Amino acid sequence: MAKKIAGVLKLQIPAGAANPSPPVGPALGQRGINIMEFCKAFNEKTKDKAGFSIPVEITYYSDKSFTFLVKQPPMTDLIKKISGVKKGSDNALKNKIGKLTKDQVMEIVDMKIKDLNTDDKEQAAKIVAGSARSMGIEVEI
Repeated sequence: MAKKIAGVLKLQIPAGAANPSPPVGPALGQRGINIMEFCKAFNEKTKDKAGFSIPVEITYYSDKSFTFLVKQPPMTDLIKKISGVKKGSDNALKNKIGKLTKDQVMEIVDMKIKDLNTDDKEQAAKIVAGSARSMGIEVEI
């Protein structure tokens, strides 16, 4: 018989750096999730993505067990890393702060496509380009 789902919790945690301190510890503790067990499993699964803040979806059950799904880093983090900018523009329409080539856009698409709402790489490239433009980054497509 399937376990009864008690709830779903969504957090963003730095890759490989989950620890029992706030905000992770209290969020898990009040739901009865074993904090150290989660931290060890999360850190092991995300150690290769250091430097990113990783979205994680934790499904916890009435018997105090849990499962979690690690997603890809946020699109803006990937765009900043690949384009080499520190932060987005203060005025995206007037102040352009960087450029992305078609190859760089496709590299982001390859990393992020399973989290997007499309399977078509060309449509995914348009999603990435739109996010980049809203940050003040020019896109060559």
